[in-house]
Amino acid sequence: MRSLLYFCRGQVVRGFGCGSKQLGIPTANFPEQVVDNLPADVSPGIYYGWAIVGSGDIHKMVVSIGWNPYYKNMKKSMETHIIHTFEEDSYGEILSVAIFGYLRPEKNFDSLESFISAIQGDIEEAKKRLDLPEYLKLKDDNFFQVPKSKIMNGH
Repeated sequence: MRSLLYFCRGQVVRGFGCGSKQLGIPTANFPEQVVDNLPADVSPGIYYGWAIVGSGDIHKMVVSIGWNPYYKNMKKSMETHIIHTFEEDSYGEILSVAIFGYLRPEKNFDSLESFISAIQGDIEEAKKRLDLPEYLKLKDDNFFQVPKSKIMNGH
């Protein structure tokens, strides 16, 4: 991957229904159009950065990009877990994410428990990294300040 700096924006759509229900880790999912327009050098894996839903506050996030082998997904997806507790779901809202770092490749797991444990580890690692000064300053990027168009992908 050339750079670990990637921005995208799109409307939150329903995913496969596993994040909140089975894992207890809610995700905001991008539509196929956003996923299909990811650059070829964005390999499947777990990334971290900042996210904002609508015109709300900016929060830390982890995002899984790929086919999620544990669930044997046939379609590539981009599932964002925003590290914040929301009172309501965000379907139909505009989600803006700025990806700044890579945590690990996508992989399969032997059990649901080991899958959940890995995700929780990813979340904790993302929190630590995003507290570093070089990542904290990225919350102020103009990407989060501009008017929110419906779809956007770019470096």
